[in-house]
Amino acid sequence: LAHCVCHSCFKRQEKLQRCGQCKFAHYCDRTCQKDSWVNHKQECSAIKKLGKAPNDNIRLAARIMWRIEREGSGLTEGCLVAVDDLQNHVDDFDTEEKNGLMEDVQTFLDYWPSQSKQYSMQLISHILGVISCNGFTLSDQRGLQAVGVGIFPNLCLVNHNCWPNCTVIFNNGKIELRALGKINKGEEFTVSYVDFLNLSEERRKQLKKQYYFDCTCEHCTKGIKDDLLLATKDEEEKPAENVVKEVIQFSKDTLEKIDLARAEGSYHELVKIYHPNNAQLGMAIMRAGVTQWHAEFIEVGHGMICKAFAILLITHGPTHPITKDLEAMRAQTEMELRMFKENEFVYYKMREAALSNKPFQVMQEPSKEAVPNVFNKKP
Repeated sequence: LAHCVCHSCFKRQEKLQRCGQCKFAHYCDRTCQKDSWVNHKQECSAIKKLGKAPNDNIRLAARIMWRIEREGSGLTEGCLVAVDDLQNHVDDFDTEEKNGLMEDVQTFLDYWPSQSKQYSMQLISHILGVISCNGFTLSDQRGLQAVGVGIFPNLCLVNHNCWPNCTVIFNNGKIELRALGKINKGEEFTVSYVDFLNLSEERRKQLKKQYYFDCTCEHCTKGIKDDLLLATKDEEEKPAENVVKEVIQFSKDTLEKIDLARAEGSYHELVKIYHPNNAQLGMAIMRAGVTQWHAEFIEVGHGMICKAFAILLITHGPTHPITKDLEAMRAQTEMELRMFKENEFVYYKMREAALSNKPFQVMQEPSKEAVPNVFNKKP
């Protein structure tokens, strides 16, 4: 993806300008390249010397080290915790993870320029460990595809809850912690480290493996909403939760159906499971609304797009590119719905012309009256 996403603003572009030195970084224009030069300057020569770009974790570790070299390892303005003080959980790594860490350390040493300040193996391992368990996946501007990884120290202070009161959004190169609803004074900010659309036991296993802690939130300890994830219907349309649990503890078929529901935009089942202001739910409703709109179910599509807009306005905020696109889509569907209700014939003619990229001409609407017989019948 390095060639189709700007390394400064993370916009996806068909034509990007490539860095003339390292041949790896790509930018929208000279402005983006200039904005990114402070972080890319030393990286550029290191990639050129190595002959290729190492993986994201190593490149991020090097950027952190270069920043420490420039600014020191103490707290910078607005930062509540230093990278040095973040947990790395290296001691909790299993044998395979420790071997992988050693390989990354060696690659880092090959990548790190000899003229830069040299750091201890312990610090390098610490930084790579921090990235492994605290790295935040960066998505492109539309939030559709992962394009990199970042470390945001302040965000690392926010604990996990499977039913959180906040969400994290990457917007225009900055991380945003957004409230999903009213948060009372003294209430802890929480985010979800994993997708809630998994059974409580599966979530706990994932959290233990990736973040090295046991989740004790209410939804995990009580298995809240697990019945909805396991439930199916028998021939008489009665819940068969117990049957599913007896057949297999965690129903693979059910999880496959959930994936299918996501792909088809069938958000009705997701509404029962997700937090009402969940970002993934908002995206699912948006996709469902667009599908209905394209299928010419104008009123249903417009309703879904309005629901999605209300959710993403909270989770993403009014300035996020996705929210802006959805707002324009909402205005478009509202206009089309009004036109559809006023004159269905004209609406379909206009839509047909737009889809075929032809000029639209208003023609007389066909009359419902019988056409008079203007010809005389032969005797």
